[in-house]
Amino acid sequence: MYLLHNLLLFILTLAGGLAALKYKVVEKHIHLVLAFSGAFLLSITVLHLLPETFEENGHKAGIFILLGFFLQLLIQQFTHGVEHGHIHTQALDHHAHSHAVHFNSIFLGLVVHAFMEGLPLGFEYRTAATEPSLYLAVAAHKLPEVILLATLAQTVKPTKTVIFIVLLFSMITPLGSVTALLLGENYTIVSEGVAIVIPIVAGVFIHIATTIFFESGTKHHMLTFSKILTIVLGVGAGLLTMFFE
Repeated sequence: MYLLHNLLLFILTLAGGLAALKYKVVEKHIHLVLAFSGAFLLSITVLHLLPETFEENGHKAGIFILLGFFLQLLIQQFTHGVEHGHIHTQALDHHAHSHAVHFNSIFLGLVVHAFMEGLPLGFEYRTAATEPSLYLAVAAHKLPEVILLATLAQTVKPTKTVIFIVLLFSMITPLGSVTALLLGENYTIVSEGVAIVIPIVAGVFIHIATTIFFESGTKHHMLTFSKILTIVLGVGAGLLTMFFE
């Protein structure tokens, strides 16, 4: 199942990026997808990831969660918030000037972010429901993320290069998962390191999800009815994963 999960994650991310090349991104729709993914990601973090990491690391997990939360602040200095839906309006216009988008910085930040997301996926959890739930949450987050990345890339790169970028980006999170698994099985120090990375990534997830709720997709940071409904659906999907037990 481990290899199947990684393969499905790769395929879904790749499909989302390629779809963005063919279809115009509608901001309203992408922000609803973001709202669902943010709610689902937060739910999985609270229901599965936090109990696991507190059981593994004790009260010290709280320190690492805080570290991850503020680490995301640093990462978004490079990504400009693309991972939680911040995208300059002019970047959605294919006639925008290339200097409007600091694409290399954004891509580097997203690669680091995507690799970190993959590390917890290669960890063996105490509860059987945690791994598949986490894969679903990461997959739901990767879809709008890669769509926005591909949309931005089209403003500054030729189509063939964009396809390569999407392909490369789709491999990063599964690569992080495989790296954590292989090194963790062979080196105790790496396994212990991954156990510390998990609460850090949980802090990153909390930052991303809450930012989506309060900032993304509406003027004056207001919650519309459609966004509230989408968030409720995301939380509901997260609660359903409790039946994986």
